[in-house]
Amino acid sequence: MTQKVAVLGTGKIGEALLSGMIRGGWAPADLLVTARRPERAEELRTRYGVTPVTNPEAAKTADTLILTVKPQDMGTLLTELAPHVPADRLVISGAAGIPTSFFEERLAEGTPVVRVMTNTPALVDEAMSVISAGTHATADHLAHAEEIFGAVGKTLRVPESQQDACTALSGSGPAYFFYLVEAMTDAGILLGLPRDKAHDLIVQSAIGAATMLRDSGEHPVKLRENVTSPAGTTINAIRELENHGVRAALIAALEAARDRSRALASGNKD
Repeated sequence: MTQKVAVLGTGKIGEALLSGMIRGGWAPADLLVTARRPERAEELRTRYGVTPVTNPEAAKTADTLILTVKPQDMGTLLTELAPHVPADRLVISGAAGIPTSFFEERLAEGTPVVRVMTNTPALVDEAMSVISAGTHATADHLAHAEEIFGAVGKTLRVPESQQDACTALSGSGPAYFFYLVEAMTDAGILLGLPRDKAHDLIVQSAIGAATMLRDSGEHPVKLRENVTSPAGTTINAIRELENHGVRAALIAALEAARDRSRALASGNKD
């Protein structure tokens, strides 16, 4: 790992990626960071031994630029970077909803761009990162992006046309689970359990269920049927979920998230 990599706009996700790369064997001397506030840059230097630089310095020095600023700030960042980014630099975007064409139009002709949608479990090395190639990105560029983001979880290659759907399912996905845990915790309290005990019961059940889904290879319907005995407690609960349209609500919610991602990609911020 001798290439220099710069993380630009190192917030929570950028820092999670940075720390994961170091745990994965990247040398801090090969990692550059930029941050809006000088004190934040110094904090990263102290914590990880990486080198803070300006955005133009990162563009001139690093072989790979990972842009982790908020989507609404990406245009301003590219305006600052464009005069300093040679066409052989790999540019990786972590901004939800922004297509690779947005970067290609603003950078030197032929600049390889890879689009990555990751999610907040990167903070605990359990991210799901979805990777798509821009017009000029090669298989080697995709493999390099997988190497980087594989440090904080799993990666999956998809055509860029599927990125909005992946954002709805996985990018926003953790929020749906947190929402369900919140609702189930409230239900536990209603049923007479203290909040902390309800929380522990639900979280461990979620971890166990996710592990079974990942490791068993069984279809979720089969795993659910294994818990659902005739005239038992589970089937009565599932009947109520169906009566209240929970399945349909989830489908509609994910469609709404997908549509919003498309709107953001088209420049509609309202």
